[in-house]
Amino acid sequence: MSGTQCHAVVRARSSSTGAEPIWTDSRRGHTIDGQVGSVIVRFTDFSFGSMRVDGVTYDHDLIIDRGKIRKRTKTASKKFRGGYGHTPLSIAEDIPWRCRRLVIGTGAHGALPVMTQVRQEAQRRNVDLVVLPTAEAIDVLTEGATDTNAVLHLTC
Repeated sequence: MSGTQCHAVVRARSSSTGAEPIWTDSRRGHTIDGQVGSVIVRFTDFSFGSMRVDGVTYDHDLIIDRGKIRKRTKTASKKFRGGYGHTPLSIAEDIPWRCRRLVIGTGAHGALPVMTQVRQEAQRRNVDLVVLPTAEAIDVLTEGATDTNAVLHLTC
């Protein structure tokens, strides 16, 4: 099954929390074809610190691994925080490598550092690494990507 096209709409409107949504689209979902089959993932809202996926609002970083959503556990990367001023994405984390393309959303302002070792590991595994601010990463994920996983940072 090929991916479903979904065009992101960037809007500035107030939500009930007072935060300005950075990305909103409630029209259609995105198909991720993975080893577990074809899975629809619907991104409907993203604002600083919050993302709505498949009708569930998350207030923590997310991993999308072959269509399954889980919390990003960054404990293993905290030891690198001093060198970056922010906990980076490091090779010590459980990165969803079983894909051909890994999309990393670096936050609302693109401030999540991605360590060089992550880039090198992607190259070693022959994984296309796409590193963009999270709103742009959502756009990439909604383009009908096949065999794509993601790490999405929700703040900064």
